[in-house]
Amino acid sequence: MSACRAPRRLATRRRATVLATGAAVAALTLTACGSGGTSGGSSDTKFVQGKGGVDTVPQGKRTDAPELSGKTLEDKQLDVADYKGKIVVLNVWGSWCAPCRAEAPNLAKVAKDTERDGVQFVGINTRDSDRAPARRFEKEFGVEYPSLYDPMGKLMLRFPKGSLNPQAIPSTIVLDRDGKIAARTLTALSEERLRKMLDPLIAEK
Repeated sequence: MSACRAPRRLATRRRATVLATGAAVAALTLTACGSGGTSGGSSDTKFVQGKGGVDTVPQGKRTDAPELSGKTLEDKQLDVADYKGKIVVLNVWGSWCAPCRAEAPNLAKVAKDTERDGVQFVGINTRDSDRAPARRFEKEFGVEYPSLYDPMGKLMLRFPKGSLNPQAIPSTIVLDRDGKIAARTLTALSEERLRKMLDPLIAEK
């Protein structure tokens, strides 16, 4: 009898794990392509909510970014940790998302302009069940920086609770040169707002 019960208990646990993961992904889907979201900080984060919907964390109070690696839209391996020493701009986007399309030219332009300042842009493409539409998006808007392919939104869920984590699509998160989470916005960015988000980090020593 006990030999029969054990597999059943294991199957129940597996189902619970799958359901929990599905619920977390569904929660992110609810805010997909929205104009914003809640701030998601905590007393430990001590982030500053600035004008224009940009949240920032002062130096010395920032948390480490999670491990973010995988295959890109071009099926190449990429690890964000390899860019340590640079400022990294992480943009969560989907080819189906109208606000993502609106901000894409701004990100592409600023990415080129700030490369000499040690800034590296990395996209996180999500909710695209196929790479082809996402690749067409990049070509249409002149996006030359790489994007991790994350159709199920698993990379978004790696951000620690209480940090400046992505809670909407699009979201943009900026890591400082030490790989720590320094700033976040949950709305589509104009070129001006993106530059204002990056300038203080470029100036940091």
